[in-house]
Amino acid sequence: MNTEIRALEPKELWNKFADLNAVPRPSKKEERVIAFMKDFGTNLGLEVIEDEVGNVIIKKPATRGMEDRVTIVMQSHLDMVHQKNADTTFDFDNQGIEMHVEGDWVKAKGTTLGADNGLGVATIMAILESTDIVHPAIEALFTIDEETGMTGAMGLKGGLLSGGILLNLDTEEDDEIGVGCAGGIDVTATRTYTEEETPEFKIGFEIVVKGLQGGHSGMQIHEGLGNANKIMNRLLFDGFENFGLRISQIDGGSLRNAIPRESKTIVAIDAMHEAAFDTEMSLLVKTIQKELKTMEPDLEIVISKTETPEKIMDLGVQEGITRALYAAINGVYRMSADIKDLVETSNNVARVIVKDGSIKIGCLTRSSVESSKVDLANMLRATFELTGCEVELSGDYPGWTPNMDSSILKVLSSLYEKINGEKAHVAACHAGLECGILGQNYPDMEMISFGPTIKGAHSPDERAQISSAKKYWNFVLEILKEIPKK
Repeated sequence: MNTEIRALEPKELWNKFADLNAVPRPSKKEERVIAFMKDFGTNLGLEVIEDEVGNVIIKKPATRGMEDRVTIVMQSHLDMVHQKNADTTFDFDNQGIEMHVEGDWVKAKGTTLGADNGLGVATIMAILESTDIVHPAIEALFTIDEETGMTGAMGLKGGLLSGGILLNLDTEEDDEIGVGCAGGIDVTATRTYTEEETPEFKIGFEIVVKGLQGGHSGMQIHEGLGNANKIMNRLLFDGFENFGLRISQIDGGSLRNAIPRESKTIVAIDAMHEAAFDTEMSLLVKTIQKELKTMEPDLEIVISKTETPEKIMDLGVQEGITRALYAAINGVYRMSADIKDLVETSNNVARVIVKDGSIKIGCLTRSSVESSKVDLANMLRATFELTGCEVELSGDYPGWTPNMDSSILKVLSSLYEKINGEKAHVAACHAGLECGILGQNYPDMEMISFGPTIKGAHSPDERAQISSAKKYWNFVLEILKEIPKK
């Protein structure tokens, strides 16, 4: 399996990636990959630690002549986002990722690839296994549950690591050196409602929004990608305003950190409005497709007759929820005033479930400014509370404040320019890296982030660039040689 991946250069990296991708590793279900990583370290004769939350630490002594260098922590997360195309049959809990090569890219067959952050994990594994790579003492830190709560980083206690420099291998552009990131908070709105019997004179329709690109709700939130939940709500709002459309069920989106690609709804309308409803909705669908044609050329909105649902939402609750979803901010809320082209604060309306008398709406709010993050979260909270929802703010994690004077930044910037003949792009990002959290218990540890080019993370379009992986691997090897002395 994946033999063409194992033939790629550098073989050390791609072979370890293939090994890792054979192990199912959903967020919050990392038992198998934790055991895999512990066995890997033990078989190498290295010191292996599993902490109380499931993070794995593997320690390797310095190679000869590098004993006087600062001990480094090489860090990546074990879990991966699980997304698949609607027409793909795949069991993430039990199957390994199926990969293939297309030109200069490694892709998966209808699912996420797991290059985020599997290539980082594979890099560290290859270095731990090596007998000829020059490096200082290494503490390899493999964290869990980065994608759905960062509970691994949050649960890592002080005192387990002694390294003075942390190399986070979770940046997704090979010309970028990361020095800061956004924090985040989950906003969850819930409420119950009374289901009503559907009147006899109504007929049923199924509305499906699909074909959107999806993507990373931090790194791609500024790109103008379509959000299936917002598009669906626009259709429902219009259908109610013009034809008294009533909602039976909604199932939209999936993970908080993925821009929602699909949504499905069952609704009912008066039979007498069928022809007018069909005409009006067809016009609205064309309008939405025209608006999004540049970024979402494959957007499909399919409206088809179906069996009339037995139950529909209470009218007052439906009006409130559709208005709240319309009002809920989605996308960029504020750009940074201090760092050019950096999204400061954003929100992703990630999940909408309406079924059996229960409503659940999940958002992920991000910001590199703590006060702005709280402000937007409270704005969303107020929006949903006005319609009778209970709102929980949870999973709060801090951002990572840039240190432009760190010694490791000087090393990486100088090496990148020397190797590539141009300056690296030193930047903060709008994703949620673990550095800010880890820094709470290790405040004196210098941190830096970098990685190979990965596109479409958190979506089935995820792909890793082969030429970039080779460039990145050579960069890693040179960095290890140049770690400062103690």
